[in-house]
Amino acid sequence: MVKGAQQLKTQREDALEPSQPRQVLLFSGHMVDAPDRPIPRFPLEKVPIAEVEIAKVLDQLSTGHEDLALTQGASGGDLIFAEACQMRGVKLQLLQPFPEPEFIERSIASAEGDWYSRYLAVKAKLTQPVLCMPNELNTVITDPFERCNLWLLQTALAYGSEKLRFICLWNGGGSDGPGGTAHLAAEVKKSTGQVIWLDTRRLW
Repeated sequence: MVKGAQQLKTQREDALEPSQPRQVLLFSGHMVDAPDRPIPRFPLEKVPIAEVEIAKVLDQLSTGHEDLALTQGASGGDLIFAEACQMRGVKLQLLQPFPEPEFIERSIASAEGDWYSRYLAVKAKLTQPVLCMPNELNTVITDPFERCNLWLLQTALAYGSEKLRFICLWNGGGSDGPGGTAHLAAEVKKSTGQVIWLDTRRLW
């Protein structure tokens, strides 16, 4: 009886683990610059620096299999973060503002580098399917980028604001359009979640 009860307890703990993370890692950051970007923001040659800095943050937070990571999966910061989380056993969930083919075209294929193959490698290791906002939310969407930011944040906050660790790879400026890291950073600050800012103005 004791052995059976212990097995049942372990099964229950395993079942609860994905829904009760120790900490929730929310990420937003610059995409790698398109070849025709007039003013560089995240040049391809700076990717190794971003990889090192994001890895440092995850190690400082002692991330592992008890944690949950949320991001969109765009080229640059998102995918670097996703790869680093998977290397540490962190459960990763991708939430995207568009159907996947459109997201790939708009947020991955336009950047320099091997981001499409990196995206496919990350996707292949996911334990949960990629979630598409139009399929998941029955709401009127005024701007998909801002709404996806709020969706990411609301998903993270559902586990408790004390668990939220927002990591951003950002130059502190505005975005090219609605949404972006500036918008999400402002929303996170309202939530009292922890903000960890990797300031690209100092990194490169």
